[in-house]
Amino acid sequence: MSARYTFFTTNEIKPRGWLRRQLEIQAKGLCGNLDRVWRDVRDSAWIGGDSEGWERVPYWLDGAVPLAYLVEDEDLIARTRRYIDCILARQESDGWICPVPPEEREKYDTWAVLLIAKVLVRYYECARDERIPDALYRLMKNYHALLTSGKLTLHHWGMHRWYEGFPALNYLWAEYHEPWIRELAERLARDGMDYRKVEHLWERPLDKWTMNTHIVNLCQMLKSEVLSCDLLGREVQGLAEHYVERLERFNGTAVGTFTGDECLSGISPTQGTELCAVVELMDSLEQLYAYTGKAEWAERLEVVAFNALPATLTEDMWAHQYVQMVNQIDCTPFPWRSHFRTTNSEAHRFGLEPNFGCCTANFGQGFPKLALSAWMAAGDGVLSAVALPSELKTEWKGIPVTVTLETDYPFRNSMRYRVIADKKTDFVLSVRIPSFAKKLTVNGKPRAKREILKFSDFKAGETVMDLSFEAEPHLSARPHAMSVLHYGSLVFSLPVRAEVKRVEYERGGIERKYPYCDYDYQGVSDWNVAFAGKDFRVTEHPVGDIPFSESNPPLTVEAPLCHIGWGYAEGLETVPARVPVSRRQRDEAETRTLIPYGCTMLRMTELPCARPKK
Repeated sequence: MSARYTFFTTNEIKPRGWLRRQLEIQAKGLCGNLDRVWRDVRDSAWIGGDSEGWERVPYWLDGAVPLAYLVEDEDLIARTRRYIDCILARQESDGWICPVPPEEREKYDTWAVLLIAKVLVRYYECARDERIPDALYRLMKNYHALLTSGKLTLHHWGMHRWYEGFPALNYLWAEYHEPWIRELAERLARDGMDYRKVEHLWERPLDKWTMNTHIVNLCQMLKSEVLSCDLLGREVQGLAEHYVERLERFNGTAVGTFTGDECLSGISPTQGTELCAVVELMDSLEQLYAYTGKAEWAERLEVVAFNALPATLTEDMWAHQYVQMVNQIDCTPFPWRSHFRTTNSEAHRFGLEPNFGCCTANFGQGFPKLALSAWMAAGDGVLSAVALPSELKTEWKGIPVTVTLETDYPFRNSMRYRVIADKKTDFVLSVRIPSFAKKLTVNGKPRAKREILKFSDFKAGETVMDLSFEAEPHLSARPHAMSVLHYGSLVFSLPVRAEVKRVEYERGGIERKYPYCDYDYQGVSDWNVAFAGKDFRVTEHPVGDIPFSESNPPLTVEAPLCHIGWGYAEGLETVPARVPVSRRQRDEAETRTLIPYGCTMLRMTELPCARPKK
């Protein structure tokens, strides 16, 4: 089996509408300025400095490079090119590229080798820099030689993330088809972690840090089979489906992610999910959908991307959380002990580096890679995989074709596709239709619902197709007899009003200064509520300059809520209990306004259905 679909690059895809605005916010925020304000990138050993020289610059480039090219930011393009120039200039004659002296290589964790190789492939796709193929070839051939000779071993992070070498190996195999490439692939798979051996550890929180329950490893690992199977000559056995089922059963959340505040944390709306896990899960889901074409991966991707990702970032994207909570009523440091299982007491704070700096460097890949998943190449033409406002310029059998999607999805359920072809063509436009869609119409006429709609026989000039469908707000069941309100791919929450305090300081030589400072969000409004009925009313509002705005949300849902006796987590007054102490209705139901989860800073999301008053 080979991939059902393949990705386009920044040379073919351009964001439009709300997606472009979101990417422009990111370019003006922390990701677009990290090389100016954060020493681990600004002064990195990758460019000859004295700061971190392992994963952080590659992580940053993995998001900043496609971001720069998607929004056509010439300054950011030049700054990322400077880093690539320095990395290539410092590559040694034997192909070694990481900033570590020869005497330290033997113990070096080669996760950084796999990561920078993947980044070089991404850069080549964006910039078409002809230096990259040779640099990548020498890098990976040297890596093969060092592993084969025993001078290097695959261990620690590299062992648990072995599959991340396959974007580079797949590219090299397609270009060179030399035996050593397959040998290296087989060695990585053989010496790398087999997660089937440790999946029993995911069934309950261990309350300790382990590689085998590390949430980011697990979210990255989900794509391992589809990334590696072709080069290894293996059939896809459905490991991702199996792993997701187990992770969901024992650690799932209402927004498509899994709890893990470093390591798996069990079923609870008040346990944290690391931001790195959010963006790595998105990357895995994108790869899984492209390879298999199974709708379940694209649908989960939408839920994660439209809810979990924006919710863990400030609106200006200058600050982020290390971990987010589904029920999150306060984001100030815990006073005397951490509520989380394997991370610190500030991890839920919004800031520059609320815990480890990995998320600071890595979060930037989320929205750019989502944009690059809007369109995929299919055997008979092009697939609109995720309905995002964007434009695709490509060729079909030598005929230039432009496809544009005008939409405010997921905030609206209407889409206008424009196809412009220079000549009549047998090009096929396929459109994925979400499973929740009802009453589908095309150009105003009812259409039988299918997972994929196909349009063909395009004449020279422009063809316009208007699609629309309906969605229904509804409650979905969660563990412990809790519920969550869905409308399409969006999850809705009761926003909790906050008093916000800007916190500027220096710690460990790292300065927090506006706009890259920390923020405390202290909850000051009621949150102890339950659903008191199922009469939900959806109202559309203009999609503003900030798509995921708390003060100007593009959608709201009016819902009947009432107060109940909820209670706090033991020993804390800033975290709700996992489940309420009492579900009994305390007062009369009132209509409250819920907003998209991705628009909230503080919120209550998983709620019980209230029991009537006696």
